[in-house]
Amino acid sequence: MELLKGTRVTWLGHSTVLIQTVRGTNILIDPFISQNPKYPPGYKLPDEIQFILLTHGHFDHIADAVPVAVKHGATIVGIYELTAFLGAKGIKRSIGMNLGGSVQLEDVRVTMVEAKHSAGAQDDSGTHYVGVAAGYVLSVADGPVLYHAGDTAVFGDMRLIAELYHPEVAMLPIGGHFTMGPKEAALATRLLDCKCVLPLHFGTFPPLTGTPEELAQLVGPEIDVARIQPGDALASSKSNLDKV
Repeated sequence: MELLKGTRVTWLGHSTVLIQTVRGTNILIDPFISQNPKYPPGYKLPDEIQFILLTHGHFDHIADAVPVAVKHGATIVGIYELTAFLGAKGIKRSIGMNLGGSVQLEDVRVTMVEAKHSAGAQDDSGTHYVGVAAGYVLSVADGPVLYHAGDTAVFGDMRLIAELYHPEVAMLPIGGHFTMGPKEAALATRLLDCKCVLPLHFGTFPPLTGTPEELAQLVGPEIDVARIQPGDALASSKSNLDKV
């Protein structure tokens, strides 16, 4: 689609998204692959993934962070406590940051922003504090501004994200139960003043009942709501974005 300016945004089911810039930077967000029932069968990740962004420590967002980072040579980026937790799991390259901070990842400036959600991580020894939940704004050089909300409820300070960063594409959870549903996501689109929404975190498990069609009805024709399948990338058809 025109507003992506050559940047490729591929949804891989649940909240997993692959961002590929024109300059060759590959960023994977919240890798949930081997146990994700919505991960596209047979989909092959790029040989090189420079960075993995993690929004929080829940299993369905970090389950494959370590194996993907090791296999593809990626640096993991996340809130400081989460990167420290994964360091003890064998991760050698990481960038710990915190809410409000920014890091330059090749041609993408990444800013960690607030999310409203819990954020513990679990392993065989129990549940661990690994910082708080977050979202990310990705400002691509000569490209779009993207916003991955992570898992969140709608919150009023999304207006500040709009005012500070002007995201053009918002990746928002819509499933409900554990995150906001379509009604709340529709309000989020207005607060963010974005042009396009890629719905996330729906349909993976039975409680996640929100749908892109519900969201599209609520926001109206002014906002493009992507109705694509896992493994597809955002493309250009107005009001019903199709696969490339």
